Amino acid sequence: MKITQGREEKSQVGDFDRRFAERTSLGPSAVPRVRVMSGIRATGKLHIGHYFGSLRNWIALQRDYDCYFGVMDWHGMTTAYKRTAELTPWIYDIYAELLAWGLDPEKHTLFVQSLVPEHLELFMIFANLTPMGWLQRVPTWKDAEEEAKQSDTHNLGRFAYPVLQAADVAIYRGEKVPVGADQVAHLELTREIIRRFNHIYGGNLPEAAPLLTETPLVPGLDGRKMSKSYGNGVELTEESKSLSKKIRTMPTDPARVRREDPGEPTKCTVYTYHRLFSRAEDLGWVEHGCRTAGIG
Repeated sequence: MKITQGREEKSQVGDFDRRFAERTSLGPSAVPRVRVMSGIRATGKLHIGHYFGSLRNWIALQRDYDCYFGVMDWHGMTTAYKRTAELTPWIYDIYAELLAWGLDPEKHTLFVQSLVPEHLELFMIFANLTPMGWLQRVPTWKDAEEEAKQSDTHNLGRFAYPVLQAADVAIYRGEKVPVGADQVAHLELTREIIRRFNHIYGGNLPEAAPLLTETPLVPGLDGRKMSKSYGNGVELTEESKSLSKKIRTMPTDPARVRREDPGEPTKCTVYTYHRLFSRAEDLGWVEHGCRTAGIG
């Protein structure tokens, strides 16, 4: 389309096409890539759970998708509302680490959640059309409710967390969300909220579909869920001396009371880490040594 201003012709669409082509690494006539949206909560420095759960997949996805990756500090505030001063350094640390690990802001969008006010605006609209029963049946809330009561985070923000997640996806018109198989049911709530919004208001927001990615179990050093509140994580920038100290305190199979007792590798947190980091031949040696009490 051309717009004529006196004798000068200017392309109204051409500049947009050029920017879009540059942003997606596609030619002007190429088919736009599917849009992926995902985020990491700002709860501290990135640890190995973030790497295997999100970051590794993000690095791979940016080759084939139009990606929107976020540092989600509003989500972090649901459990850190008494320590808001800590959020800013966490945001800087996470953002810097995402760049250092190879996410390319020239080709994709990296954003900080609180700097985009539309997240909360759409969250408010979604909150008004989301039945309480939908939130009460979310599996992750049922699992976390008791812990939330004990940690003084049994609040509306944490309960309505999935509604904000739905808004996070919807404002960028996300078409795919990378999740593990155990998170598909959780994403279905996002789809239901968006579907209801479209039905009530005649919208056309995409119902984001799951993009199944490999997300291996990465327990904390003590075998529980890796969490800053538990102090059982291994940061991606962990110093070697600190890392060595942490690894040496990890528990093995609790059934091995004596050194000569055989163990069961699948019950050992150390073995879980071997499965993530060790070569196949070393993994076999560890497994055999544990079961025969040859090591430990």
